[in-house]
Amino acid sequence: MTAVLKPPARTALGGVTFLELEITSRCQLTCASHCYAEAGPTKGHGSMTGADWHALIDEAAAIGVTTVQFIGGEPTLHPDFAALVGHALEAGLRVQVYSNLYRVRAEHWALFSLPQVSLATSYYSDDPAEHDAITGRKGSHDSTRANIVEALHSGIPLKVGIIHMRDGQRSQEALVEMKVLGVDQVSIDNVRAVGNAAKGPSLLPSTSELCGRCADGKAAVLPDGTVAPCVLGRFLPAGDIRNGSLRQVLESSTWEQVAASIPRPYGRAGCTPDEDSCMPSPGKTITACKPNSDGSDCAPAETPACLPKY
Repeated sequence: MTAVLKPPARTALGGVTFLELEITSRCQLTCASHCYAEAGPTKGHGSMTGADWHALIDEAAAIGVTTVQFIGGEPTLHPDFAALVGHALEAGLRVQVYSNLYRVRAEHWALFSLPQVSLATSYYSDDPAEHDAITGRKGSHDSTRANIVEALHSGIPLKVGIIHMRDGQRSQEALVEMKVLGVDQVSIDNVRAVGNAAKGPSLLPSTSELCGRCADGKAAVLPDGTVAPCVLGRFLPAGDIRNGSLRQVLESSTWEQVAASIPRPYGRAGCTPDEDSCMPSPGKTITACKPNSDGSDCAPAETPACLPKY
């Protein structure tokens, strides 16, 4: 069994304590209308090797990151997924896995049940036909729902993001369903116009589509080594760890410029999932918004604005 070390006290470089690791673009689902990463069954794992990800995890721990999130695509499809999770735990990091929960292997359940590991997923409707139409995979509703139930029965910390995409979608009914099942951290967010959700072939992504917390205590590394303020903010590259290091990117003027370009709409209504686990900023009456709460089976995860509860 993987040994889990107590996270050492760290001072985070640039304040970044949460790092999204988008380890693959492959996914069993075909979410044609909303996947931010344009992931799918025929996509690859990118140019980052397993050794590259291992080295990045070591550096992340050394510079003050406390939590890494494995996302994709579907991160469990990466051949080094289990080894990478184990390595992150051995480095003293908390781990969140954002999975579509379409298929879960027995060894992955064992991994998810380890201390310091949590799960997140997306859900679309309590109506199987509507859910499956959105994911493009028949049976995905029943599989995901069954695995949500299994996670709850196993006592695995779980967040569920319900992605509202169109008028008439049974999003509210799905929210009620999840609460009845016993999911404590669940909320609804509207899809954001990034990736497959962009409207029109010539539309460029806009920082207005971001929640306002990207680059604020967090960063993302994409399958090709690009560093971005978050996975949804992939159109704002700040550097490439293959040509240097994460430290160099976070200390660069480019990172400062990218972070400064993102509107900070604190106080705006509509922030989602685990805000109640965060303390509000001085003088504020609400907590900080979570950037990636649009979700998707291609995994903009329910990224916490502060560390997840365990």
